[in-house]
Amino acid sequence: MKLKFTFLAILVVVFSGFSFGQVLQPAKWKVEFSNKEVKVGDQLDVVFKAAIDKTWHVYSNDFDPELGPVLIKFDFTENSSYERIGEVKPINAHKHHDEIWGGEVSYFENEAEMRQSILVKELPLHVKGTFEYQTCSDATGQCVMGDDNFDLQVKGGAVAVTQKEKAEAPAPVKESKDKKGLWAVFIFAFLGGLAAIFTPCVFPMIPMTVSFFMHSSENKAKGRMQAFFYGFSIIAIYTFIGTLLAVVMGPGFANFLSTHWVPNVFFFLIFMVFAASFFGMFEITMPSWMVNKSVSNEDKGGLLGAFFMAFTLVLVSFSCTGPIVGAILVASAGGEVLMPIVGMLGFSIAFAMPFTLFAIFPGWLNKMPKSGGWLNSVKVVLGFIELALGLKFLSIADQTYHWGILDREVYLAVWIVVFALLGLYLLGKLKFSHDSELKFVSVPRLLMAVATFSFVVYMIPGMFGAPLKALSGYIPPQATQDFDINQIVRNNAGNGSAVHQEAHTAMYSDFLHLPHGLNGYFDYKEGMAAAKKQNKPVFMDFTGHGCVNCREMEANVWSDPQVLKRLREDYVVIAMYVDDKTKLPKEEWIVSSYDGKKKKTLGKKNADFQISNYNINAQPYYCLLNSDGEDIASPRAYDLDAGKFVEFLDEGIKNFKQRKTVAVRVN
Repeated sequence: MKLKFTFLAILVVVFSGFSFGQVLQPAKWKVEFSNKEVKVGDQLDVVFKAAIDKTWHVYSNDFDPELGPVLIKFDFTENSSYERIGEVKPINAHKHHDEIWGGEVSYFENEAEMRQSILVKELPLHVKGTFEYQTCSDATGQCVMGDDNFDLQVKGGAVAVTQKEKAEAPAPVKESKDKKGLWAVFIFAFLGGLAAIFTPCVFPMIPMTVSFFMHSSENKAKGRMQAFFYGFSIIAIYTFIGTLLAVVMGPGFANFLSTHWVPNVFFFLIFMVFAASFFGMFEITMPSWMVNKSVSNEDKGGLLGAFFMAFTLVLVSFSCTGPIVGAILVASAGGEVLMPIVGMLGFSIAFAMPFTLFAIFPGWLNKMPKSGGWLNSVKVVLGFIELALGLKFLSIADQTYHWGILDREVYLAVWIVVFALLGLYLLGKLKFSHDSELKFVSVPRLLMAVATFSFVVYMIPGMFGAPLKALSGYIPPQATQDFDINQIVRNNAGNGSAVHQEAHTAMYSDFLHLPHGLNGYFDYKEGMAAAKKQNKPVFMDFTGHGCVNCREMEANVWSDPQVLKRLREDYVVIAMYVDDKTKLPKEEWIVSSYDGKKKKTLGKKNADFQISNYNINAQPYYCLLNSDGEDIASPRAYDLDAGKFVEFLDEGIKNFKQRKTVAVRVN
């Protein structure tokens, strides 16, 4: 789940402004042997280590290469001094299910380590080669392709490293993966704590427990202090649960929980059980001996008695809070160690608030709504929500292992039915065993029903291929949609224009494609020739197969009708893939003016073009040119603001017509 805050968007814009004209190197590599003393017959490792800048991550090599991100690839120059044992293996790489790529990816943060085992066959030992990798940042919205070489030698017993190391990198800082993720868990848990208050097991206990504190001592100040401690004890108990979970699981086990099919199917079943409990099918209760033991300790009085009273509340209310607490722990289990702790802290703060606030302001007790059938309605509503959210875990397993059970339209169909039933329940058209008679529909209940049915109406177009951007983080990717009416229309349109006909014969169009049915080119010279012939400006897109931020721009900005209209009608689009591995004919090889190396693939040639001309190596990066290859607007980077992108395109069209250019290129 990705939470987008306004201040983060501002930082992205500011940062991307500074990043223009800057060749980024977010990962600094060091290569060495694992042994300092080497002799023939030894088995040792070639160790690849990287210090990675904050907010950046490097993709590993142990996930499905068809997903999209570029796997790190090593090319060893073989010789008789050694023999490779197996392949290069990542050490403690993170894994998670990525919504955009629709599968499990593996990556490193802060630091990376990979190892290649070798057998020493003779001395001197000489191991050399090259490797390529991709680095991306969620914070800046950029992706960078990188390559490096290594050259290690051992003449006789001592290791001599002749690799030219890059600039020394600062020691990586150990911290949680994403503060946005922690805030998301905290907010989700806090809302769960507020919802738990309005359940039949908890709500009636507020006046009862607060009155106990206010009347158990002649000193009201002392009673309030005990009430404060009571609330603090609730927070401490739940936070301890989260801490215990974090310590027992650890980050490695958390990665397993978030990606493997066994825990995800288990979590799905747990959510279904919790939903059935909320619907009134059965009660989830704690063992009576545990509750009785806690109650017997309440009579000790003082702060100790307040603690055991809080513990009793936790046990007694488990039948209502258990499903919510379980949902929070399951939702945070796939994150870093801090997430379960933060989740329980958020839940317990919200849960303990009414007890401490009513103790401070006892007059508020008289204004509290009375307990009644509405409390059970809260449980049922929560049951519907658990039913919908639990489907997400089954979806993760389904996408990761390609079972084909929950394609996008199947998932949406279930959600549409669940929330439609919730709307009917709110209107009193659907009843469960513990529901009291609903004589009339209150205004708040009606407004909730309106919101629920509006959400259902919003989802219905998704059954026919609508993008449903607001739900992109919760539903399967659009690629799993069997019936996409937009795709069908595009495939059958065949407008017959010159642009349409030429696009089908464009170089590399048999394996490179543009989104949203756009036609264009994938070779700079061919695209510029077409632009000159059609007398149109050029929209040049520096992109990559494994650039997740490029896909976000295409999904959220290019899809805007105004943007799409301009790209389709007013520009010749040239997509410059910087990570494509297509080998070029020898006559098309170039020697880079930037680093002096030969560029033998389409991707390396395009990447060199970007660096040599714009002194930047991050994607996505967009340039507007006239048919002579001159810039007619300042380039743009990652920015999910369709309105600004329309202004960018309009500026290019205006300057093209006025034959106006801007100075951007570095050569």
